[in-house]
Amino acid sequence: MRVNTLKRVAVAFALALPGAAIATVVAAPPAHADSCYTWTRNLYQGRSGEDVRQLQIRVAGWAAYRDIVRVDGIYGPETAAAVRRFQSAYGLRADGVAGPQTFAKIYDLQDSDCTPKHFSYTELDNGCGKGGWSGGPLSPTATREKALRTMWKLEALRRSLGDTPLYVSSGFRSIACNQQVGGASDSQHLYGNAADVTSRSRTLCQVARSARDHGFSGLYGPGYPDHDDHVHVDSRRENNQDRSSNTTSWSAPDCGVS
Repeated sequence: MRVNTLKRVAVAFALALPGAAIATVVAAPPAHADSCYTWTRNLYQGRSGEDVRQLQIRVAGWAAYRDIVRVDGIYGPETAAAVRRFQSAYGLRADGVAGPQTFAKIYDLQDSDCTPKHFSYTELDNGCGKGGWSGGPLSPTATREKALRTMWKLEALRRSLGDTPLYVSSGFRSIACNQQVGGASDSQHLYGNAADVTSRSRTLCQVARSARDHGFSGLYGPGYPDHDDHVHVDSRRENNQDRSSNTTSWSAPDCGVS
C-alpha cells in the first residue's frame, strides 16, 4: 500500500511538470490500478490517443441528457463536458481538463481489472448463470469491453442516486440464454451492452429518471411491458455491430420517461 501511495504522488507530480518527468514515472514501481491503466499526461481538448479512449470509457456515464460520449480517442467538446460533470460529481475543480486530481479519483474508483469498484465482471456475466463471455454475436473480448463501458455508466448512475447500491439482475446473455429467457432477437444483452437493474433504497422511477443523464440510449422501466420490476439500460446508439438503428429509445410511462 505504501508503494502505491508513493507512486500516485509521483504521477500527480509528474503530470504537473514538463514531459521529461514522465519517463521517471513510467519506470517507477507499480501504482494503484497499474495492472489496468495509468495516465502519464494531462488531457484536454485537441489531444487524442489511447489514453483519451481509456478516459472516455470511464466518463461515458457523465454524458449530457439524451447524449453519449463517443469512445473514439479524440478529446472533443463532449468529452470535456463529461469530464466537467465527473469532476463536479466528485467535488473536484470542474475545468474539463483531466489531470492529476481527475486521474487520482478514477484510480480510487477503479479496481485492478479496470472495473469500477461497485460493479464487477461477474455481475455482468452470463444472465443464465453459466458464466463466461462466449456464445454471443461478438468475440468474448469485444463483449467484455462493452460490458466494461456499461459498468462505468452504472457507476455514474449509482453516484447520481447518492451512492446507493444498484443490483444487476441480468447483464450479458449468450444467444442460447437470451432465447431461454425470451429476450428480443437482437437484444443489447447479447453484446454486453445492457443491464437490468434494481435498487433497495430508490424507487425504480428514480433510477429510470436519473438514467436519462448518464449516457444510456436504451431505457425501459415501469409501465413498459414486462419491466415493472426492474429498469433496463443499454447503449444501443453506440452499437455498430447489431442489426438495429443507432437511435435513442426510452419508455417508462409510469415514471414520465419517454
